[in-house]
Amino acid sequence: MTLSAYQAARSRAETPRSAELRLLGEITGEMMEAEERGLKGALLMPSLHRNRQMWNAFHNDCSDPNNGLQRELRAQIVSLALWVDRFTSDVIAGRERIRELIDVNRTIMDGLRMPQRVAA
Repeated sequence: MTLSAYQAARSRAETPRSAELRLLGEITGEMMEAEERGLKGALLMPSLHRNRQMWNAFHNDCSDPNNGLQRELRAQIVSLALWVDRFTSDVIAGRERIRELIDVNRTIMDGLRMPQRVAA
């Protein structure tokens, strides 16, 4: 099976929630590896850039009034996305550690792993 065939099959079977979880896992793993290697500043840019892009996509999705998530949850995600953007600049400048970004992503991943609540 070619890689493109595998990716096409996965995209048909993958829910948006599982796709978000997979992407968060990939990017968080990259940041954890960078942290373990002791990378600092500009050497963190590849993983930090991907993380920032992902959070910008979350921000854009949650800013859409047609998004199916509850308004309060969307607002919380937008707030987190703004924090991630600002904090990433502090990590690049050496004022903060990448660990906090990893922890935020892991917390979101934990939430995505929880069964969805059914609205009453």
